[in-house]
Amino acid sequence: MLALGFIGLGKMGRPMSHNLLKAGFPLTVHNRSRAAVAELERSGAKAAHSPQEVSARSEVVMTCLPNVASVEEVYFGKDGLIEAARPGRLLIDHSTVGPKTSLAIHAAAKKKGVAFLDAPVSGGPLGATNAALTIMVGGEKADFDRAMPVFQAMGKAIRLCGPPSSGAIIKLANQLLVAIHTAAAAEALAFVTKAGGDPKIALEVLGTAFAASAMLNRNGPLTLERKFEPGTPVDLILKDLRLIAEVADESGTRILMGGQARQAFTEASLQGLGLKDMAALVQPLERLAGIEVRAKA
Repeated sequence: MLALGFIGLGKMGRPMSHNLLKAGFPLTVHNRSRAAVAELERSGAKAAHSPQEVSARSEVVMTCLPNVASVEEVYFGKDGLIEAARPGRLLIDHSTVGPKTSLAIHAAAKKKGVAFLDAPVSGGPLGATNAALTIMVGGEKADFDRAMPVFQAMGKAIRLCGPPSSGAIIKLANQLLVAIHTAAAAEALAFVTKAGGDPKIALEVLGTAFAASAMLNRNGPLTLERKFEPGTPVDLILKDLRLIAEVADESGTRILMGGQARQAFTEASLQGLGLKDMAALVQPLERLAGIEVRAKA
């Protein structure tokens, strides 16, 4: 089987790596926090101490990193993946970044005779744990076909979306909808509660109506149960919204609803909810309305 490397063992990368091990792939891992490396090592992975060391042991190297700066450091920094790249290798980035970053990595990798796929994922930590991620891929079809057994160990809905950067673009569209739908669901639940309705019944009805959305069905029960521990934190979505705004400005695209969602996430973050799950976006609305969204007794 392909010898794999994985860099970035956070809430997504750690369960993704576990699933690669379960599928039987030999795996080398690296992460700044060594506790995650030790955990994977106990499950059968080999530990590395730098991107270069991961690259030396792997035919395919995957990254899943928290922001653009960390992606640029791992790929372009000293002892990074581009510097260490050897012809014939395949690099795959599962991070949420803009198309400029993906295109820059693709161009640098191509000069070294190395293939690159931008392959961001959606489904959250639960989807990563259950190997049920949606994987949106940009790049060459031959590279996509080569990576398919790897993707199948981590995801269920896997799609080649187009040339390099296509996966990154579609992931940003996904995050735009996640943010807008989360903000809309929070407003709807606060509205029902303040007006005297039962938000539990509202969720049961709206979940089968035209108003249904994945975010309503995800965030609604968390709100009723007051489970706001991450999850997918408010600040993570806010980071993506800033990136979306940058790409929209560069491309000349109006992002009206996205701007409103960004304001709502910014307000939640400023109120100390940045590390809470995005379902906590309802809490500033509850304070304004003087209510708490719970099922009626």
